[in-house]
Amino acid sequence: MQEWQTLTRRLGFWVDLKEAYVTYHQTYVESVWWSLKDLFDRGLLYEGHKIVWWWAQGGTALSAGEVGQGYREVADPSVYVLFELVDNPQRNLVVWTTTPWTLPSNMFAAVHPELEYSVVKDTENDCELVIASALVETIAAKLKRDLPVVETISGSSLLGQRYVPPFDCYRGKDDSQGELHAGGTAHRCWRVVAADFVTTDSGSGIVHQAPAFGEVDHEVLVAEQKRFVEGSKPELLCAVAPDGKFTADFPDQEGVWVKDADKAITRSLRESGRLLLLDQYLHDYPFCWRAEKDPLIQYPRRSWFVRTTKFKDLMLKNNSQIGWQPEHIRDGRFGNFLESNVDWALSRERYWGTPLPIWVCQETGRREAIGCYDELLAKPGVTGTDVWAKAKAENPELPDDLQVHKPYIDAVQYDSPFADGAKMKRVTEVIDCWYDSGAMPFAQWGWPHQNDEKFREQFPADFISE
Repeated sequence: MQEWQTLTRRLGFWVDLKEAYVTYHQTYVESVWWSLKDLFDRGLLYEGHKIVWWWAQGGTALSAGEVGQGYREVADPSVYVLFELVDNPQRNLVVWTTTPWTLPSNMFAAVHPELEYSVVKDTENDCELVIASALVETIAAKLKRDLPVVETISGSSLLGQRYVPPFDCYRGKDDSQGELHAGGTAHRCWRVVAADFVTTDSGSGIVHQAPAFGEVDHEVLVAEQKRFVEGSKPELLCAVAPDGKFTADFPDQEGVWVKDADKAITRSLRESGRLLLLDQYLHDYPFCWRAEKDPLIQYPRRSWFVRTTKFKDLMLKNNSQIGWQPEHIRDGRFGNFLESNVDWALSRERYWGTPLPIWVCQETGRREAIGCYDELLAKPGVTGTDVWAKAKAENPELPDDLQVHKPYIDAVQYDSPFADGAKMKRVTEVIDCWYDSGAMPFAQWGWPHQNDEKFREQFPADFISE
């Protein structure tokens, strides 16, 4: 903070440093906690998955800026895999992917509903293949044999058709039906779904979907989950551990680094008769900028989300009433941002930041939010406050504001209201620092825990300079 103040003066930046708000101060943190508790209690703060670029060897996600530093051209295996249709075993979807290691976690096959698809005869495999009509000649040329067309069908006619997954990792465990909001039931996994991102620029026009390892794939899963009633939704399938190695869910390659498993997976597909074609695909792929030999993978991390999409219309309405300068920002950059708004992935796996004030029952997994430090200390059976007391005794100069921060706050537990004898323990994450910034209008005053009159005099702002 002292460095910031010195730099601000040297820049000649005209702000009143004596009246500055400081986001690590306990009063500020407690205001943020109050707002997060309010969101949690209203069902607007929830836990889900976020797909991130993950440095498995280092055990951390990388920001978009960090990922952008590490791209270089690589040759990856490009496989065309046969997905046999359940109701017509002689007919196979030709499904394309450049990441064979993701196939054990396959959940769907995506087609574009408005594309034309051809059913072709493959005499060598004595079966029929379904391929986007625009790509039949290309694939026939790669295979070096004719693929005569039997019939043409629309992408929409393929929707809902079920297929046999390429590997048996989860078959039997998740090959079940769930109840739909619209009535009736549908199989949770291993069926054809619609996706507008499917093109005929490359591949087969049918794209393998492993929602655990792709942001776009995950959006397809989320859209599918919304069709099912609570308790019936398809769950994310992921046969890879955070260290980038296969788990026991895929015993053939358990403990193997995913990129090293591509050859073995391809060989297994060939032996089972599911591999139609193996090719190479040149493309740019990100490596860790800290460790140049380590390729990144897209990976699902548990994350806490603010349900901002529920307020899209209200935010657009408020934005239209703001006198933006320059004016085009209102309907341009900022308006576009609000229009394409997705739920805010709030949590971060970091050491420093405002701790997420969610405590979890260690026995039942049920959660509750805490609105301030005194509320936490008033809980029954509080333990762990001695960790801060010891640190303060050893270093009296530590500011008291740090008692609400890691690692001290992580030690504080209390008796669970959900299970006798169980303890409530805080989740490990901190929050996105931009939430701290957005909380400034009320958190700078420590509101609502204090300064009610000052807050009401100042809110809402008449002028904001960014």
